[in-house]
Amino acid sequence: MMDGYATFKRQGLSLRVYDTGGSGLPFVFQHGLCGDSSQTREVFPANGNVRLITVECRGHGQSDAGDADGISIASFADDILGYIQEQDLQRYVVGGISMGAAIALRLAHVHPQGVAGLVLARPAWLAALAPLNMRPNAVVGMLMAEFGGTRGMALFKESMTAQRLTETAPDNLASLYGFFSRQPETVTAELLQRISADGPGVSESGISGLAVPTLVIGHKRDAVHPLTLAQRLAASMPHAEFREITPKADNKPRYIADFAGALRNFLEVLK
Repeated sequence: MMDGYATFKRQGLSLRVYDTGGSGLPFVFQHGLCGDSSQTREVFPANGNVRLITVECRGHGQSDAGDADGISIASFADDILGYIQEQDLQRYVVGGISMGAAIALRLAHVHPQGVAGLVLARPAWLAALAPLNMRPNAVVGMLMAEFGGTRGMALFKESMTAQRLTETAPDNLASLYGFFSRQPETVTAELLQRISADGPGVSESGISGLAVPTLVIGHKRDAVHPLTLAQRLAASMPHAEFREITPKADNKPRYIADFAGALRNFLEVLK
């Protein structure tokens, strides 16, 4: 392992992992759709007593994409569970941002053994597949698949969705525009369409049955990750606390500081 990065082999694919190592409490913290480990590192609080682990999902960061049929929240969760088992982690916190939150929710449900805590940051799903808030991502994926990045972006800029997000959620809009230049285009289009149509695979009763200490983080001015969705998710879980933080669109440094502070306080209790 160099500079915290390692390679994990699974099902013939090479997946990159950011793992700080050490004997501290492991925190398996997953990035969002079309993101990578830089997203989790950005908001992770400086703390020598917590071991940060982020597995870059198939088609993300420096990880192989593999077949399109392997692009799903369930497959991503299985890959991460494989790394957890390879590392023989006996007690750990699992969490994530956006898509990473859905992955973490699934992991806590299907493999609760050893899960000491759960972090669901800016969640985009409850239990249902293909929630309406994920529709803008799906539209971008469809435009890329049909027209390519350059033409697809031009068409999207003319859409009512882009006009609406300009005022209500400019950070979401910036991310959507960024997807059009992400390479490879074919992989990006598949990711956006398939994950937007997916879900964590956990029923509402399954969510309410999770008895693990949970931190749910949300903020306003976010159309893809509505604040009300984060609040509903927290209210449905018996041991969840909800933290509202500064919107990234308003003040990114404050967003990062608020996010890191919420994580620090939650992890401190679990150590």
